[in-house]
Amino acid sequence: MSEKQPDTLTHHAMLVAWGQFAQSIGMIQAIEFVALHQKTVEHSPQTKILEFFVAILAGLPHLQDLSRSAHPIDQDQAVAKAWLQAGWADYSGVSRTLSGIRQSEADQIVHVLQQITYPILAEEVMQALKRSGRLVYDGDLTDRSVSNTSTSYPGVAYGHMGDGLHLGYQAAMVSLHSPTYGRFWLSVVDHPGDTVSCTQAEALVQAAETRTGLRPLRRTDLLCVRIRTLEAENRQIQDDIAVRQKALADSQAQRAEIESQLAQQQETLTKSEADYQAKNRPERPYSALAKARQKLVMWQGRLARCEKRAAQQEKQLQVHQQQEIIAQMRIARLQQRLQAFEADNQSNPFPIQAVFRIDAGFGTRENVAWLIEMGYEVYTKPYSDWLTPRLKLETNPQTCWIRVGSNAEMIAWKHRTFADFPYPLDVGLERFYTGKTQRFGTLIHFGQDPVTTDLPTWFHHYNARQTIEAGIKEGKNVFAMHHLKVRSAPAIFLQEQFAVFAANFVRWAARWLREQCPQLPDSWLNSAHPGVKVQVLVAAHTSAWVTWQDQGCLLRFTDHSLFAGRSLSVQKQWAVQLPLPFAQNLLIFDG
Repeated sequence: MSEKQPDTLTHHAMLVAWGQFAQSIGMIQAIEFVALHQKTVEHSPQTKILEFFVAILAGLPHLQDLSRSAHPIDQDQAVAKAWLQAGWADYSGVSRTLSGIRQSEADQIVHVLQQITYPILAEEVMQALKRSGRLVYDGDLTDRSVSNTSTSYPGVAYGHMGDGLHLGYQAAMVSLHSPTYGRFWLSVVDHPGDTVSCTQAEALVQAAETRTGLRPLRRTDLLCVRIRTLEAENRQIQDDIAVRQKALADSQAQRAEIESQLAQQQETLTKSEADYQAKNRPERPYSALAKARQKLVMWQGRLARCEKRAAQQEKQLQVHQQQEIIAQMRIARLQQRLQAFEADNQSNPFPIQAVFRIDAGFGTRENVAWLIEMGYEVYTKPYSDWLTPRLKLETNPQTCWIRVGSNAEMIAWKHRTFADFPYPLDVGLERFYTGKTQRFGTLIHFGQDPVTTDLPTWFHHYNARQTIEAGIKEGKNVFAMHHLKVRSAPAIFLQEQFAVFAANFVRWAARWLREQCPQLPDSWLNSAHPGVKVQVLVAAHTSAWVTWQDQGCLLRFTDHSLFAGRSLSVQKQWAVQLPLPFAQNLLIFDG
């Protein structure tokens, strides 16, 4: 039996508990195994990387808060011990390590995080498919603004962020609706600040499929019909081109004939003028010379009109030829897509059903059509004024609006076709009241859900994508992503990855704690809504006595703590239900 160790006071109780959890999932050992080129002086670079993650996990807005807060984490030996470290470095050392980290090294660290995530994600994917028969993804773009006067952040650009134009980045994020954890972050990628949502829809979907390893069957039947329709339209364009080419050729031939007649008339006029001059005859209004001059003017007028007509015909022909080029390029692109989709379907032994929810910034016609063809059930809003104005024209004072929210009403059309979109859509026109101001919006849906028969459910299901918006807000306000703690590109990349991993990590740990700690606060018991803000910003900065045990520790919150009288007995073990062998072969982790 090991000798009892004295109790230790910590001012960061949850960081101690989370250190035990990090041990149970193998995170600490895996990161320490990553080879980093920087040397160890007093603390290893791997220790500083772990300390950086702890700073994010503690919701510290600035890196210097590791050393300069009221109770510095780098002086808390209990936290260091829970994370299997002899001690922590000063924040300046952490900053130097992050400034010197290479992208290849950051990639290795993120690979470790993905390997840790994989079995937990696989379990959630199987649970979601078992419960609802499909996966539900949400995608969004969020800003990461920096000082407008800064010159040290790599790859930044001015873009619309928050309430104005700022310098910074745009982070493209994807989450999965998780039966156990509510929101499960899958991916985050930074882009320059001038990146707009409509350019990122494909990347979000591909990131989701890469992380889960699963995808729906591509709708090749719809794509084939779309290609045939475009080919028919292109043949009509070609027929129009042939007609316009003939008309232009006729005009050009007529022009040549008129020019010939004009030349002859000019010669006739010249001779008449010479004859009149030789005979000293006056030119009278109805004389032969006057008639010859009038005839020349007539031919000149005909030539001008013919040239004008030919110029118009040539311009119209060029427009149609350009339309043909665009149509051919579109057909070629869709044919390539069809070939890729057919190959994709052949190599998809376990197709799933999946929903993708995105906001209006992503909802261009091409993006929505692509999502449909990719096999997804689509919930979105139209980009800009694509649909709303024309739907408003179909309402009148007698229109029967259905209330769907406290200040929202809707009307809907099922399988509505539009001349500028290839597939029928379920569309719902929304009417909102903001004081005395009335605003309108449109919901778009494609898929099997009978949304038009239950408008309140449609309205609330789309707006349930607020879960990703809440996650973005959580990242900024709880894990302090409103402020970048680092300035090198690999370190910024690592901070983004650590932040989404931390959001998942706290939820996993809540489930782990619930399974072994009966004295958890009530608000922590639901692993889908485990009071992340309180855990990070309060409990991670709360004092407790730590009693070390062979397989974990006992945390007893002090009398000065918000959680006074509670204790947490945590063991360094956690069992995750691994996917069945057939599913494990399908949920292929892409490292």
